Amino acid sequence: MTRAATDRDRAKADRHAAILEEAARLFAERGFSGVSLEDLGSAVGVSGPALYRHFANKQALLGAILVEVSERLLSGGREVVGDTTDADAALAALIAFHVDFAIADSDVIRVQDRDLASLAEDDRHTVRRLQREYVELWIEQLSRLHPDRDSADLRVRAHACFGLINSTPHSVRALRSRPADADVRRILHSLATAALHA
Repeated sequence: MTRAATDRDRAKADRHAAILEEAARLFAERGFSGVSLEDLGSAVGVSGPALYRHFANKQALLGAILVEVSERLLSGGREVVGDTTDADAALAALIAFHVDFAIADSDVIRVQDRDLASLAEDDRHTVRRLQREYVELWIEQLSRLHPDRDSADLRVRAHACFGLINSTPHSVRALRSRPADADVRRILHSLATAALHA
């Protein structure tokens, strides 16, 4: 592959990533239905129709955001757990991973919460499947810590933990005196650890 082709591919990948980031920000602020292709194009410095070079339509763009983040959560969760034999260490790694995600990707969390129903059926199915696998990853680690509890109990705990972690970065933004991300990470990690060990 020539250097020009490599540069072109890199530029295309960068533009693709910029579109996803700006779309997530705009969808989080205004909702999927409140954002036009022209709004999206303007946010990344192209005309609205130019977005069709990257995505078939606005719904496909929403699908790309939510499928990509679901894939990233699952692969990242699997990676941090790895071959860890210590259950406490594996759970601590999962908590830290998810807290980092929630702080860095709070816009995507808001989009997921509000606009999942706007996904095309295939994308919605993919997102739900990936999310179920991610939850099962947590349940597998929790079952090592709490072998006496059934999967329904552990599933409730995992979902409650996600609710705690996912909602906090969004609510913290509204505070007049916002704590530093490092402080938010420390607090969330401590609370999630206490909740899951209770």
